[in-house]
Amino acid sequence: MIEKFAEGMNTLIRQIPGHSLASGDWCIVTPKRRHKVRNFASLISARLAQLLGIPFYEDIAECHSKHRVGAAFTFEAKPPKESNIIVFDDFVTTGATMIAMRNLLMPLQKNLVFFTAINNKL
Repeated sequence: MIEKFAEGMNTLIRQIPGHSLASGDWCIVTPKRRHKVRNFASLISARLAQLLGIPFYEDIAECHSKHRVGAAFTFEAKPPKESNIIVFDDFVTTGATMIAMRNLLMPLQKNLVFFTAINNKL
């Protein structure tokens, strides 16, 4: 399932930034998960990074809230140096993770593109 999903996402992602993807200034990131066993977002992102030929930064941000709504993230690791960041999440329930990641990354003046999956069950 990982390979099939990654191949489909690879095709989609390549169509959005077009030729700029080859510039070497792109990366893909995931927020830190509360549960690390077979993390769908990390598995997909790692494979996507290979297919796209870009760096993957796993667990760059950690959530400091137990609630999905109003989630607040801080950097768990050094922020990516790339100007263009693909944020990948395993699924969206309320959009809180995507909003929190946007709030964390926007002050860095990076270009952000968000993608999400629909299923985190392997």
